[in-house]
Amino acid sequence: MPIRFIKAMVKKLTRGKSPADKHGALPQAEKEHHPHVPKSDAHAHVPEKSPRRHEPHEKRPHPQAHRAPAMSDAVVAPAARTPRPPARPWTVEDFHVAPKEGSKRFHDFNLPPELMHAIADMKFQYCTPIQAEVLPFLDSGRNLTGRAQTGTGKTAAFLISIFDHFIKHPRVDAAPGAPRALVLAPTRELVVQIIKDAHALGRHCPFRSMAVYGGIDYVKQKQEVLRGPLDIVAATPGRLLDFQNQHVLDLKHVEILVLDEADRMLDMGFIPDVKRIISKLPPKERRRTLLFSATLSEDVMRLARQWMPDPLTVEMAAEEVTVDKIRQRILIVTVRDKFRILVNMLRRPEMNRVLVFANRRDTARELSEALRKQGVHCLLLSGDVEQGKRQRILEDFRAGRIQAMIATDVAARGLHIDNVSHVINFDLPYEPQDYVHRIGRTGRAGLEGEAISFADEESFVLPDIEKFIGKSLPCEQPEESLLAALPY
Repeated sequence: MPIRFIKAMVKKLTRGKSPADKHGALPQAEKEHHPHVPKSDAHAHVPEKSPRRHEPHEKRPHPQAHRAPAMSDAVVAPAARTPRPPARPWTVEDFHVAPKEGSKRFHDFNLPPELMHAIADMKFQYCTPIQAEVLPFLDSGRNLTGRAQTGTGKTAAFLISIFDHFIKHPRVDAAPGAPRALVLAPTRELVVQIIKDAHALGRHCPFRSMAVYGGIDYVKQKQEVLRGPLDIVAATPGRLLDFQNQHVLDLKHVEILVLDEADRMLDMGFIPDVKRIISKLPPKERRRTLLFSATLSEDVMRLARQWMPDPLTVEMAAEEVTVDKIRQRILIVTVRDKFRILVNMLRRPEMNRVLVFANRRDTARELSEALRKQGVHCLLLSGDVEQGKRQRILEDFRAGRIQAMIATDVAARGLHIDNVSHVINFDLPYEPQDYVHRIGRTGRAGLEGEAISFADEESFVLPDIEKFIGKSLPCEQPEESLLAALPY
């Protein structure tokens, strides 16, 4: 080993020691207590230690590192957290609704707690008139025909009836694509809305609901149907028949059939398809059938008698929908001034969520394009718009991202859109019933609404509307500000 390396090691080992330490002498403190050291030697001169040099990698001790801890330095252990008690299960007692004279509460019908919990979540308190008529027959199994327009709560009435039956009569076994309840409706929008309401009312129930309708991917919808047991299917007739013919859906186990907007299905020519669907169901004596219609005409009642024995009939008069909650106005206009009046009206601050109806698809399209050129944030909803885009338009309108939706009667039925401030009939409808359906988009859930209709030189249906609703409608001239010239 090289000599210079040995010297370096010795120097490192003896660094910081006194000369006495180098020769093996004991430190002074040890001399005073060591038994083999004479006491006189304890006072002998001992060279002072040279101050220790710290290596770069060593940490210098803090000056106060060895002082006795003060009381203020004591470490206080954190207080132990009291464990949170488990959440108490929801009970009907948590849902307080005071009795009210002339009104029925949902508490009055012995509904299962799962349903009452969802009803409480949705902040329902008192039944609408149609619900108060339908719900007393929950356990009777009676067939029923009901006269009620959209916006009256009829969808909740039949969904509560369905879920009540499911809970009280559990299914023993379930196969994919074999629903227990089938709801037929005339439009895709209505089908989607029914299932949206079913998800809300069934949120605390173990039931699966699905909408079946055309205009979307066939394979994906088929896969969704077959994904697992299915309890409720709401469908338009065309796609449902297709799935039934391809054995995607098995309708032999349907226990409850609901025909919603039966008069509309009659008008749209769906009755032959509906008859074919009903022929695939269990016999009418082995299922319960509920039929709802805005009008119970002789044609509708004839169908009802074919599809159900001895139905109970409940009615809600049209004027209960249109008069009590909705302010109705008729503006006397000319065809030339209609558009200018509409634009100036939509620029008013209270017009925050407006549904504008036109009779024809081309009129609605032209109106939508002209309004956008005037700076009105609006979108078109008609049968010409493909299904996926229609759903996005509806969601944008529900969320308040667009001010106005220009629509044909495809949007008049079954749509549940909260807080529609105004309905404007740019064209008065051809049929009085359609007037009721249109203005029923506002004034929902007990809120007030306003319906404004333009009556021009071509409007001949106004007397029929007044006769249908049993009330004269006030007619007025447009205000001067509504006739102001447009900037471009």
